[in-house]
Amino acid sequence: MSNEEILAPERARSSGGEGGRGSARARSHGPIIDQEGREIPTESLSGRAHGFRFDFAAGMGNPFGDLTREQRLARLDAVAKLLDIAFILPGTNIRYGIDGIIGLIPVVGDIIATALSLWLVREARALGAPWHVTARMLGNVAIQGIVGTVPVAGDAFDVLFRANMRNARMLRRWLDRQPR
Repeated sequence: MSNEEILAPERARSSGGEGGRGSARARSHGPIIDQEGREIPTESLSGRAHGFRFDFAAGMGNPFGDLTREQRLARLDAVAKLLDIAFILPGTNIRYGIDGIIGLIPVVGDIIATALSLWLVREARALGAPWHVTARMLGNVAIQGIVGTVPVAGDAFDVLFRANMRNARMLRRWLDRQPR
């Protein structure tokens, strides 16, 4: 996506950008989905597409706005990678993420890490994941949360178990099997 499409999406679409493919490319991203997983008609977005703004009138100060399904999946994958495999332990092939670092803080760290993992499960539910997928995701989070409370072995388990990456893969597999 070019800078022109990001900064002035309406102007980039009307000029046709990249050899007249601008409008076809914008439509190829799929429907726009709100935070609760409901599809939003494109006609209702015409007033909101002119820039970044918070919607305080509806009682929600949501900086993420309404994202497409692909954007939500990309955000979910990025957060899962940040939590589980963002860094490499020098001199080894062991990958760890912010989840492993936060988990080193005794009780509070494990609560924060579990809350971040639960946010990923909530996002999966908003994307339409059925109860059996979210139940397995919750099971992964529960295993990581419970075993993670053990002082040293729990932190090592957190780094090796990678519940967030497992959950992101599980959601991707389920979404790939769904008809478009």
